[in-house]
Amino acid sequence: MRIDTALRNLGAVDMTALKAAVLATPPEAWFEDTIRQDTYSDVHQNTRSIIMVFIDTSVWPSIRVGKRKGWDYFADQARPIIETLVSRHYKPGGVIIRAMIANLLPGARIAPHIDTDPSFAIGHRIHVPLVTNPLVDFFIAGSLYHLQEGMAYEINNLEMHGVHNRSQQERLHLIFDYVEQ
Repeated sequence: MRIDTALRNLGAVDMTALKAAVLATPPEAWFEDTIRQDTYSDVHQNTRSIIMVFIDTSVWPSIRVGKRKGWDYFADQARPIIETLVSRHYKPGGVIIRAMIANLLPGARIAPHIDTDPSFAIGHRIHVPLVTNPLVDFFIAGSLYHLQEGMAYEINNLEMHGVHNRSQQERLHLIFDYVEQ
């Protein structure tokens, strides 16, 4: 969604339980649902995702969202974070059209891009870093950002954005898209 800034800090969140659950996830879980990599392969070939909910874009502009395998892994830990952020910053009564844990591999990049699916124009794109470090560079609209663990951010995904993980550590984020009523 186009917001009035490249990055909006939404403040601190308690992501301790979700981070522990993600770190305890078996390695094969990252390969159970590849819809994000298959749909956006040009951008996300160096990522892995565990998808909790995902929009069916084939029925657009209707909104039909389905729970996916990742819901069973993380719903209990992710829902309180999502509900807290929505209640603090957005109009109630909307819908989460995407929610996932995204893993950017060590040394990998997400190529600069603009999210072009029409659903991205109406959804607030929220990132909650669970595992990151100062060697992860997040670029939005030509500016460099270092997102912090335990904070939440809304990004302007209709501006050019990309990420470079210069570290030897995986970067793990909760990412969700909220569409207001």
